[in-house]
Amino acid sequence: MQTNRTLEIMDGIVAALPTSPPVAWQARAMSEPTAERWCVDAGDADVALLDIPPHLSRARRFEVDVRFVVQCPAPAGEAWHALTVELDGRQHWSRRIATSNPAQTDSLDFHCRVEVSAGASLRVRALASTGGGALRRQLRIEAEES
Repeated sequence: MQTNRTLEIMDGIVAALPTSPPVAWQARAMSEPTAERWCVDAGDADVALLDIPPHLSRARRFEVDVRFVVQCPAPAGEAWHALTVELDGRQHWSRRIATSNPAQTDSLDFHCRVEVSAGASLRVRALASTGGGALRRQLRIEAEES
């Protein structure tokens, strides 16, 4: 027999939630860990920070991607853009390149795999800079458990 309990969500909207025990397939799905996916889009900011909290009972592996997109001036001239990636407070990667594609966008992309032990957190920080007329458009960090 299934009973319902009501829950007021907001502004008088009420939902009925079943309170019966889960069936076998639901119980199995709830006990299997699901892959984590974390993302931060800092827009045109020069710093993006992604903090992934610890998982107390299992180690994890993350595929980390950082993307920095800039607008190149027309003509490109001396335009440049740079990206530095830090993992847990330590510089892991850094590049500065001439900006290409006059009057269009250019980007710097970084990818790495990070092992995170049980009980440990992960902090990914991206620092972006530009010069010579290049303009920041997007700074984004994604981390997906593999």
